Amino acid sequence: MSDILRLLLVSSWESIYMVFSSVAIATFFGIPLGILLFVTDKEQILKNNIINEVLSWIVNIIRSIPFVILLILLLPFTKLIVGKAIGTTAAIVPLSIAATPLVGRLTESALREVPKGVIEAAQSMGASPFQIIMKVLLPESLPSIASGITITTINLIGYSAMAGV
Repeated sequence: MSDILRLLLVSSWESIYMVFSSVAIATFFGIPLGILLFVTDKEQILKNNIINEVLSWIVNIIRSIPFVILLILLLPFTKLIVGKAIGTTAAIVPLSIAATPLVGRLTESALREVPKGVIEAAQSMGASPFQIIMKVLLPESLPSIASGITITTINLIGYSAMAGV
């Protein structure tokens, strides 16, 4: 019985390590991605159709690939980054790559919930785009961004079962 308990504890720790490392990486890259997707969209503070369309296309492609297939496609890249293609640490690479576009889209969605009037008020007071992002958009959308990170964490728990096999 103690062997089973030991295996359960080790496996639980490995799952926690994979999921939370991946969430941290996905959050680090996904929130700026979501901000960039939002601010470069039409009628936003840094409108740029080319950047927005390219980023949206990349996000949509990665999000549309089933995780098991993405896991297999990323084996060579994982080996290049980590030095091995299997294992707990190696699983963090595809988990992070799968989660980053999700965090980006959820962040973009959270930013879209900020009323346009608040952004217009900041612009009329002379706030720079950076100030609008840091002092208006992010504080206003923080609860929704936190919910998005929670949703991502739950998704990664399911993905980690596939990555750990």
